[in-house]
Amino acid sequence: MSFPYSETVMEHFRNPHNVGKIENADGKAMEGSPACGDMVSVHIKVDPETKIISDIKFESYGCASNIATGSIITELAKGKTLDEAKKITWKEASEALGGLPKIKVHCSVLAVEGLLSAIENYEERHGLIKDRKPTTIEIVRKRLKKVMNPMAGLDLVRTNLVQGIEIKKGSVRVVIDLPPDHQFAPAIKEEIKEKIEPLWDVKELTVEFTE
Repeated sequence: MSFPYSETVMEHFRNPHNVGKIENADGKAMEGSPACGDMVSVHIKVDPETKIISDIKFESYGCASNIATGSIITELAKGKTLDEAKKITWKEASEALGGLPKIKVHCSVLAVEGLLSAIENYEERHGLIKDRKPTTIEIVRKRLKKVMNPMAGLDLVRTNLVQGIEIKKGSVRVVIDLPPDHQFAPAIKEEIKEKIEPLWDVKELTVEFTE
């Protein structure tokens, strides 16, 4: 029986490049969901003068294709400027691996989304977003969909933990349906801050837990 993966895929799976986290990363993001079985996190360091990605790390939670595509994306992005890295496509990642089975193409899409989200995170934190749209409840809700509920393995929105979102003159208030002394409350609050505070017009964020 022929093996569905190329030798390049297997090499990046067995010996993935640039694995890990970057302490005090300039930009970071996580894409995917435990519900679908694949997740990838990307951390980047950026030269403030040249805007070149000087270092990049990834962590993958998933299959061989997910690990291999995370690995190849870091290789493709390292040494490129942010604008150059934004042009990396899932097709380019797949081709660099010698192709992927059709059922696994989504892994290359996920890796590229992780890279683009990490770049976006950097640009938001450094005021580099060109098309600045006012933060809306829908934008906040979309970001909360990327915050995991550790008890269910799904996001806060899908598990109905988000009880309310209010936006008023640069202040965002998020109400979560968990007691403030719940074991996961601090971690959830920290992750919400990571997702919402970089938005360019958010001056204050309040995360409240129900009693």
